[in-house]
Amino acid sequence: MKKVFLILVLFSCFGVRAQEFAEQRAKRLFERTYYSDALPLYEELVKDSQSLEVLRNLSDCYYYTNDIENALRYYRLLLSAFPNIDAEYQFRYIQCLKATGNYDKANELMRKKIKAPEALEAFEKKLHELDNISGIGERFEIHNLKINTKNSEFGAIKSGDKIVFAAIVNDAAAKKYKWNGEQYLDLFSIPSTEATVAAPFPAEINTVMHEADAVFTKDGRTMYFTRNNFKNGKRVKNAKKISTMQIFRAELVDGKWSNITSLPFNNDNYSVEHPALSNDEQTLYFASDMPGTLGSFDIFSVQINGNNYGVPENLGNKINTSRKEQFPFVSKDNKLYFSSNGHLGFGLMDVFVADIHNDGFGVPLNVGLPVNSGYDDFAFNIDSETREGFFASDRPGGNGGDDIYGLVETKPLIVRDCMQLISGIISDVDTKLPLDRATVVLQDKNKNEITRKVTETDGKFSFEGNCEESYVVLASKEAYSSDSRNLTLSKIRDKVNDASMALKSDAAVKKEQDALAEKEKMELAEKQKDLAEKQKQQLEKDKQLAVVKKKEKEEAILSKEKDVVRDKDRLLIKTDPIYFDYDLWYIRKESKPILDRVIALMKKYPDMVVEIGSHTDVRGNNAYNLELSSKRAASTRDYFLKMGIPAARISARGYGETVPIIQCIPDHSCTEEQHELNRRSEFVIKNL
Repeated sequence: MKKVFLILVLFSCFGVRAQEFAEQRAKRLFERTYYSDALPLYEELVKDSQSLEVLRNLSDCYYYTNDIENALRYYRLLLSAFPNIDAEYQFRYIQCLKATGNYDKANELMRKKIKAPEALEAFEKKLHELDNISGIGERFEIHNLKINTKNSEFGAIKSGDKIVFAAIVNDAAAKKYKWNGEQYLDLFSIPSTEATVAAPFPAEINTVMHEADAVFTKDGRTMYFTRNNFKNGKRVKNAKKISTMQIFRAELVDGKWSNITSLPFNNDNYSVEHPALSNDEQTLYFASDMPGTLGSFDIFSVQINGNNYGVPENLGNKINTSRKEQFPFVSKDNKLYFSSNGHLGFGLMDVFVADIHNDGFGVPLNVGLPVNSGYDDFAFNIDSETREGFFASDRPGGNGGDDIYGLVETKPLIVRDCMQLISGIISDVDTKLPLDRATVVLQDKNKNEITRKVTETDGKFSFEGNCEESYVVLASKEAYSSDSRNLTLSKIRDKVNDASMALKSDAAVKKEQDALAEKEKMELAEKQKDLAEKQKQQLEKDKQLAVVKKKEKEEAILSKEKDVVRDKDRLLIKTDPIYFDYDLWYIRKESKPILDRVIALMKKYPDMVVEIGSHTDVRGNNAYNLELSSKRAASTRDYFLKMGIPAARISARGYGETVPIIQCIPDHSCTEEQHELNRRSEFVIKNL
């Protein structure tokens, strides 16, 4: 049992020592910038250890070998596990976010990172500027050169009738550059962008080390280029075992490159690289991490005095930042192009341009799309006369590694806020013709006037408005109605928004109003006519219905009441004779029972309406008879009222001798009995 335990302890100790050894070896490779060699070691180490050093170095290995997806993954893990780590790692994480298109997240982190209000304001201003540059659209036509391979090619520049660039030596036995695992770079040339086979520079130039970034004087007889620190045919390393980059000069003598010398300001302890010449060839620009840099690499300039050089000068904080600026180039129109990850861009290294003035430099501007991407975009140069040039990029979609792209500038770099047009035509709504002298007013969303215009004979107007803003457009003209349009502009640069309006003349309005009034009048008359006709029809229906109902009631009461009889088209309440004293109209006592029977019948039928009709014989004066009959009828009605019959239900009328039962012509032609029949009181039922 003790032996087994001892074996387990030994194996455990061996495992710990092996882990420590692997970490030490990975660290040594990493510190010597052998990232491609250190990477697989850290990929194994991270499976058992997620220490600060392992996560940090693994993330950086991916970052420096351009595996952005994995760099993003491990930087995220690193910052989550160690939130108080140096800000440089958050910067690289933000760069990876941009490279993978997550700009919103990257900008959000930048805002959190910036503490000073003035710095945040400057950031937002630059962000707005970058948005405006994006709004220009694609400023260049670009194409991937046919000479590109799965390895890296970059630094293309026109020299005479050739294109010179740096590329990997296609030799399996050649030594590899342990930063990225590729073979070392050499200088090559091709006759055109269509070439697929390149000619290498002679052995005097190309060595077993890196050679790249060539630039030539106008006569083509002097070349400056970048090479590893190289003396007497051997690579030179400093105390950190790093071979720095240096700028060399070569002269073309009798068709051969000779007099190859290292520039005097090169140094074993820092790199000097990426040479560029001013138009007068009296100034050499380059990138370096020499003492006095503001960031990891800055751009410097140095005066050329024949074969001598002045003291390198940092271009200052307008060009250089706390990050990295490299690959300068000066165009014929005296503009400085360079790549930077310190100026706000689309991700990793972007190309920027600044005007060169006698007293310094203009503010650098991002050159825009599609030259710049989320990845490294660098080694830019352009002929300002033909607008043609080259740049390099490791963006997805290339052949592999860094690729050379040809470019043609098609749009100028004019940075302005995103604007749109608000335009249209003011016309007559009826004639469709354009209106002149119409006033068109542009207001902001709060209805404050911004500007106004008066239309010409074509009725046209046009305003400029800021993208993503709301506006009100009002149109008016004397003797015309007014109109307005509300517009909210989108984010599409230079979009044209139609705000055309058609106005109606007051004369046309009055004509339409008069026509409408006449129409309404006719419609009202027609409606009234229809209503009258309907009412007439309804009245006729009601009348017919009333006749039917009356007839039904008459038949019903005739069948029930023996005292009710029909006399032609009348219903009468049959009674015994009602007698009055001679020449008098008072109700006699013996007549009251007769009247009470009529009253009882009326009370039985509360809807019954009765007319008392009093008649005389034909003897005597007609007027007298009419008056006497009226008094007798009224006297009878009074009795009915006294007995509780409502006034509305009982009426009285004296007929005199006008309605005799028997015609007595002449008066003495009738017997006394016949005269008696004519003297009568009738109770006519008028309604049931």
